[in-house]
Amino acid sequence: QVQLVESGGGLVQPGGSLRLSCVASGSIRNIIVRAWYRQAPGKQREMVATIPLFGSPTYADSVKGRFTIARDNAKNTVYLQMNSLKPEDTAVYYCNVRSIPSNYWGQGTQVTVSS
Repeated sequence: QVQLVESGGGLVQPGGSLRLSCVASGSIRNIIVRAWYRQAPGKQREMVATIPLFGSPTYADSVKGRFTIARDNAKNTVYLQMNSLKPEDTAVYYCNVRSIPSNYWGQGTQVTVSS
């Protein structure tokens, strides 16, 4: 059974940086795209960044220029480098892997940006 395990969340001051990691245990075939989503209290889950099998990454407008998504296929890992963090980035961050025919989610990791 495939599991996605996120790590790297925590408390950081505004302007700081964090790097999230998501490791997939088990083999996932026919991956279409890897992505990070987030959900803030009282809000809907939203896409933060995606990295497709082919093509360029995409980012939510709110994180462009500050966040970078990357993958390491050999390690079965996807990363989210977050710089210049703002209080409005506070949320639970979820890793997502979309394949044919399945869609996988991690359990989430909390990111809190506060002074």
